[in-house]
Amino acid sequence: MPPTSTVDRPSNVSEALARGRLGIPSVIFFVLSAAAPLTVVAGVVTTGYGVVGVTGIPLAFLLVAAVLALFSVGYVAMSRRVENAGAFYAYISRGLGRPVGVGAAWVALIAYNALQVGLYGTIGVAAEPVLDRIFGGHPHWAVVALVAWALVGVLGLLRVDINGLVLAALLVAEIVVILVFDLGQIGNPADGQVSFAAFSPDNLFVPGVGAVLVLAILGFVGFESAVVFSEESKDPKRTVPIATYLSVVIIAGLYALSSWTMTVAVGPDKIVAEAGEQSVGLIFNLAAAHLGDTAVTIGQVLFLTSVLAAMISFHNTTARYTFALGRERVLPAVFGQTSARTGAPRAASVAQSVLGLVVILVYAVNGWDPVVQLFFWGGTTGGFGVLLLIATTSVAVIAYFARSGGGESLWRRAIAPGLATLALFVIIWLAVSNFANLLGVAPDSTLRWALPAVYPVAALLGIGWGLVLRSNRPDTYARIGLGAASAATAVTPTTATSVEVNR
Repeated sequence: MPPTSTVDRPSNVSEALARGRLGIPSVIFFVLSAAAPLTVVAGVVTTGYGVVGVTGIPLAFLLVAAVLALFSVGYVAMSRRVENAGAFYAYISRGLGRPVGVGAAWVALIAYNALQVGLYGTIGVAAEPVLDRIFGGHPHWAVVALVAWALVGVLGLLRVDINGLVLAALLVAEIVVILVFDLGQIGNPADGQVSFAAFSPDNLFVPGVGAVLVLAILGFVGFESAVVFSEESKDPKRTVPIATYLSVVIIAGLYALSSWTMTVAVGPDKIVAEAGEQSVGLIFNLAAAHLGDTAVTIGQVLFLTSVLAAMISFHNTTARYTFALGRERVLPAVFGQTSARTGAPRAASVAQSVLGLVVILVYAVNGWDPVVQLFFWGGTTGGFGVLLLIATTSVAVIAYFARSGGGESLWRRAIAPGLATLALFVIIWLAVSNFANLLGVAPDSTLRWALPAVYPVAALLGIGWGLVLRSNRPDTYARIGLGAASAATAVTPTTATSVEVNR
C-alpha cells in the first residue's frame, strides 16, 4: 500500500493536505452542503413538477438513492485501498488506466467548476427578498455575487475544519427549516386528506420520466465528495463509508419527504399547475399560509445561506481536485502545494476564485441572464458531468477488483457495481435524450448537443495528454493516481508498479 504521512502541519513546500482535521460529522456537512437541500427543495422539485409535469418525484428520489447506494458499495470498498483527494480521477486511473484517469480529471474540473461558478448566478435572486425586507431594495446581482465570491475565496484559504464549522451552522439551520415547512404542509392537507399518490409507480413511469430521473440525480450531486476529503479525515477507512452512506440516506429521506408533503398541501391533482405558476415561490407561499410571515423570512434567509453553503463546499471540492492533479504534475506543480499555516490547497483555491471572478464580470458586463444562462445551464451541465464520472467510476471499480479483488466479497467487487453501472448508463441515455427539456430550450437548439458534447471532447483531450505524458514524461506518468504517495516517494515507473498503479 502507498505510504501515508502522519504530519498534521505541512511545511511551506508541502504537497500533502493537513491530516486528521475532519471527523464524520464534518465530512457529512461538506457533502450535504454541496447537495444544497433547501435549494433543491425550493428549486429542483418545483421545476420537476411545474416544467416536466410528472407527479412521481418523491418515488424518483427513492429510486435514484437505491442506484447510488448500489454504486457506493464498490465506491467505498475501493476507498479503503485508494486514498486520494482526486477521488473519481484516482479511482478511474487505478481501474481503467492512467490515460483514462487524466481524461476523467479534465471532465471533473469542468463539471465541478460549472457547478460552483454557476451558483454565482442565483445568489442575487436568493438574496433579493432578504435585502428587500431589510433595506427596501436590492443591488445588482453581480454586487451580491462579488460579496459571496469574496467570502468563499477567503474561506477557501483557511483550515478545512473552519470551513466545516461554517457549513455545520448553515446546514443544521437549513434542514430544520425544511422539516418545519414539511410539518406545516402535512398538517394542512388539501381537501383535508393526506394522499400518497406521489409514491405510486403509475405517476412516475409516464412520458417525462427520463427528465425527472435526471433532475433527481442532480439533487444528489455532492454525495460522492466524501472521498475528496479522505486525506484530511481522522480515520478515512471508517469516515468515508459512513459519511457516504449516511449522506445518501439523509438526502433521499429529506427530498422524498419534502416533495411528497408539497403534493399533500397543494393536492396531487393541482401540484403541476401550482408549481408551474409559482415556481420557487411555492414552498414559501405555502409556509406563509400555514406558518406565518416569520417562518417565510427565516426560510428566505436560509435559502440564501443554502446557496452560499453549496458555493463553499463545491469550492473546496474543486480546489482539491486541482490540487491532486498539481501534486501528481498532471497540472503545473504550483497547484499541488499547500499553505504552511492552514494546510489548504492555496494555489488551487486561488485559481478557482479567479475563474469565478472572471465569469461574474463577463456575465455582468454583457448583461447575460445570470439565472438561466449561468445557474441553470451551468448547474445542469455540471451535474451531467458528475453523472458521467459516477458511471465511469462504477466501471473502474469492477475493473480494479477484477485484477486485485482479494479481501472483498463478490457483492462488493462485482454484483453491486455491475447493477449500478447498468442503471447509471440508462439514466445517462435518458439524460441525453431529454437534454433540451432539462435546459428549457427548443429541441433543435445547438445547446442541446453542444453542452453535453463538451465532456467527451474534454475526455479525449485528457486521454491524449495522458499518452503524451507516458511518452515524454514517464516520471510524471508514473505518479498518476498515487495521491499522497506521489509526494512522499520519489516515484519511478518501477516503483509505481510496486504500489499497484496500472499500466
